[in-house]
Amino acid sequence: MDDNRIPLHIAGLTNSTVQPSSWAVILAESDGPYKIPVVIGASEAQAISIVLNGYTPPRPLTQDLILSISHAFGLQLTEVFIYKFEDGIFYSQLTFVDEERTVEIDSRTSDALALAVRFRAPIYTTREVVDQTGLMIELQSSDDQEGEATFSQPTSTTREQPSQPGGGNTPHTPPVEKYTVEELEKLLEKLIAAENYEEAARVSGILNRKRGNGNNA
Repeated sequence: MDDNRIPLHIAGLTNSTVQPSSWAVILAESDGPYKIPVVIGASEAQAISIVLNGYTPPRPLTQDLILSISHAFGLQLTEVFIYKFEDGIFYSQLTFVDEERTVEIDSRTSDALALAVRFRAPIYTTREVVDQTGLMIELQSSDDQEGEATFSQPTSTTREQPSQPGGGNTPHTPPVEKYTVEELEKLLEKLIAAENYEEAARVSGILNRKRGNGNNA
């Protein structure tokens, strides 16, 4: 590998402090201390988060469609290369191969990352990009998976909260964390059916913790 190419991995997804209506995907050096926040839109954040959290949407998203088409025609995404940062914009390139050709395609970085997680393709950048944009960021660790980054779920500030079991939202409605396993399972089914994957991921995490603790209360 070229010494100038730095391998990265997605370490987290969180609210952007630069643009409140956007999200930031945190790319971490695989062999270094620096992390690169890449500001992306809510739809791209959703496309990334559902894969990271193991969900399959009832209907394919655009990135899922690209994956299916690529597989149908024998194409494979072999890498994502973030090759430049200029005027606040990251520039990325996709490398696709088949049995005969290698094709490099320019891409928005947000789309490139959403495809990388689907194809399980490696992500690279340059030392110059790391020097320009790399930060020392402390990522929150989850309670049950010490040392792993927590993936915050993108939610709209205008989205209504999901209906609570047994009635609508009121000041006296218990928080979701207080639901029983059966109530969480029913709520999760409703959220997935409504394609509210962000809230579904949050509810799924609570449900998994309750199941792991053997707690139905």
